[in-house]
Amino acid sequence: MQTEKKLRINAARLETSIHALAEYGQNEQGGMDRTTFTPPELEARDWLKDRLNELILEVRVDQAANIWGKRPGTEPSLPAIAFGSHIDTVPNGGKYDGALGVLIALEVMTLLNEQGIQTRHPLELVSFSAEEPNPFGLSTFGSRIISGKLKREHIAGVANPEGQLLAEALSNAGGDPDRVEDAVRSAQQIGAFLEVHIEQGKRLLDRNIPVGIVTAITGIYREEVVVCGEANHAGTTLMEDRNDALTATSEIILALEDVCRSHPASEVVGTVGRINVKPNAANIIPEEAAFVVEIRGKSPDEIREVLTSWEPRIHDIERERSAKVKRKVMLDQDPAPMDDVIVQVSQEQSKALGYPFYRLGSMAGHDATHMASITRSGMLFVPSIGGKSHCPEEFSRMDDIEKVSNVLLHTILELDRLIDR
Repeated sequence: MQTEKKLRINAARLETSIHALAEYGQNEQGGMDRTTFTPPELEARDWLKDRLNELILEVRVDQAANIWGKRPGTEPSLPAIAFGSHIDTVPNGGKYDGALGVLIALEVMTLLNEQGIQTRHPLELVSFSAEEPNPFGLSTFGSRIISGKLKREHIAGVANPEGQLLAEALSNAGGDPDRVEDAVRSAQQIGAFLEVHIEQGKRLLDRNIPVGIVTAITGIYREEVVVCGEANHAGTTLMEDRNDALTATSEIILALEDVCRSHPASEVVGTVGRINVKPNAANIIPEEAAFVVEIRGKSPDEIREVLTSWEPRIHDIERERSAKVKRKVMLDQDPAPMDDVIVQVSQEQSKALGYPFYRLGSMAGHDATHMASITRSGMLFVPSIGGKSHCPEEFSRMDDIEKVSNVLLHTILELDRLIDR
């Protein structure tokens, strides 16, 4: 027990692993092109499996091509404590997003083997397939499969823009498209799941705090809004005679921004990132503008409060500008609260290690979102320098990485002692 309290991860070894994995898919700009099921990603998978085999773990690739490395526990009837993330990247992405969580998990397994530490629960490292948006259009693929949210019927006939079927790509990665539903796991098999990830924002950095303890993962609400006006000649139609769909749209978008800026929760955000205008000609007043709105918040109430405040503003603009507004919900994904026990244990371990921590919501989606639907789940964040992510400039300091890794290590060991299922 006393020896375990003094355990610390080997930061130099972890840093070497970070650089080693970054060799797979690195482009001339210094970014990572290791998108799902591409040759660089398949090579990175082989690298990871080799490392797991070196640790004499029980290595397997499930039907969704998720990679698992299992370390037995002294009480094999207990469910596993799983931890990890993903190694695929966005195009021209960074080497920390996702990969860091897998590499820290690898370091934890290495250290426990090195020190001869036995746990009651089996421990499982996991690298999930296709967490990032990808050419097949199915992100958080592996975690959605094992949580039962994505089924065989959802992948049938799915192809990338080059025409390659997802079923073929999945088979190439070691999966089985005909039996993907056999990959589903339950709370009886996995008693807890933990994921380390870079924050992808500046909240920890701005506060100079090394450890982020996630309380919930954002909910995501999306809707398509179509604003209809009247097309007419841009030169001969006086300003007072216009029914311009684009200017009405502009006011609606600015109203959303105002509502989100005014919300008391700083983690409430609203975005319009795509807009199409018809007829989209320089000398014609727009007759229609269609755009997609995304609202994120760490609780369903926060998202509903934005919608409730925004709706009357839309009606006012619609009336004042003689426009017609049509709205269609595209996505309404509830936030995923993290497990109270894991949050509490993470806090206690951070305190015991002498590391300042900050409780925060995750404003990006993660595999832990879906794992939370089948088992108690938790997340730890590492500060991101400049708040940058999904770009070659993505960077986290080794000092921060080391601290969060130690919190993960001791959280796993404490959960192993604490939970009996």
